[in-house]
Amino acid sequence: MEESNNEQQPKRKNVFTNKNYTLTFLGALVSNVAALFYSFAVSFYILKITDNNALLQGLYLATSGVTFCVVTLFGGVISDRFNKAKIMFICDYLKGAIIIGFTFLLMFAIKSVTGQVVALFIVSVFLNAIAGIFNPASSALLPQIVDEDSFQQAQSYFSILNSFQSIFGILLAGILYSLISINVLFMIVGGCYILSAISEMFIRYNSESERRDEKLTMKVAFGDIKTGFKYIASIKSLLALLICILFINFFFAPFSENFIPYFISTDVASSNYMFKGSLEPEMWSSFFSVLLGIGSLISGVVLSSIKQFEKSNKIIRWSLLAVSLIFILLVVFYLLFSRNILDINAFLIIMLVGSFIIGVLLITINVPASTAMMRIVDKDKFGKVSSVMNIGSHGLIPLAVLLGGAAITYMGSLGLMIVCAGGLLLISLVLFFNKPVREL
Repeated sequence: MEESNNEQQPKRKNVFTNKNYTLTFLGALVSNVAALFYSFAVSFYILKITDNNALLQGLYLATSGVTFCVVTLFGGVISDRFNKAKIMFICDYLKGAIIIGFTFLLMFAIKSVTGQVVALFIVSVFLNAIAGIFNPASSALLPQIVDEDSFQQAQSYFSILNSFQSIFGILLAGILYSLISINVLFMIVGGCYILSAISEMFIRYNSESERRDEKLTMKVAFGDIKTGFKYIASIKSLLALLICILFINFFFAPFSENFIPYFISTDVASSNYMFKGSLEPEMWSSFFSVLLGIGSLISGVVLSSIKQFEKSNKIIRWSLLAVSLIFILLVVFYLLFSRNILDINAFLIIMLVGSFIIGVLLITINVPASTAMMRIVDKDKFGKVSSVMNIGSHGLIPLAVLLGGAAITYMGSLGLMIVCAGGLLLISLVLFFNKPVREL
């Protein structure tokens, strides 16, 4: 009998049948909710206690970013040498303990505005230093516990997780920030980190290949960091992507970190916005994130259910170009709003629609880029490469948010929007026509 050419292919195994992946996913769920609650609350809390001082808020964000970037370099070295799951749960326990301890200080010891601001800066340094160790370990863990043909599915589910957090986490953060005291909210954050650590304690995988006979010293650490940079430099497509991401985030960060909170605290708070009687102004920040999350969720679900891309460059390049064009449209509408041609409610609706579209597009950039990196990079170098890529994606953010705060102070929010949109368009065009990126 003649063989059929249409034999049914074996069904792809769902990545959640992998116990280690499920535990990692659950740990990330709780840990990310904690980080989201904390960053949301602090962004508005600093503006509240400093009478909308955008420059001070920018300095806070810059301090956080610098700390994260510096420590991340060493975090990649550590993650390639030690058990990644242990690194993760130790870091989450530390973050939970620091926030709970800080909350008790706010409740019983620190009463002045200056003291609270100084304490927030100090806590930020510690939390971001720990995150600089945690993030490379969590990124490098996935290739160790997931099969190669499930990389895109694994990354897609994490994008869905981030989307749910953007939808429900930010919305819940806005509600909690409006209804409960900042101290109670901080205690909830600390408890979430501890619950995440408990989940991560049960992750098991073969970590024998990570052990090194050579003692980890500063000299060895700097040597490993240098190796990570050289490795990325040897892969031209990754190097080009890294440089572009560096500048993309430089222009994107001030919009999300500086413009949105300032716009809410000034333009929205002082206007007769819809549902003003029942909604605090900060809730609109939550709504923007919710719509961005819904868009990301839809995009993530689609990517998790389709065949893994053999080449990722086309979807990355076209999606980024589309994001930059959406930003230009937002600038045009904000200009019309600032000239009283559009009212506040019309602009809020436009921002909601824009957030949804950007959410759809961001996932079609992030997931294919992450999948390509997992496919290209050797597993024993993934921690170092991940830390360098983290530096690449965050390296200019501290400077960007600091300049963003200064730009709002001296140029106004419209000036900041124009600079961000123009810069993003320029970088997206460079990436679109870059030859090495087409190899991804």
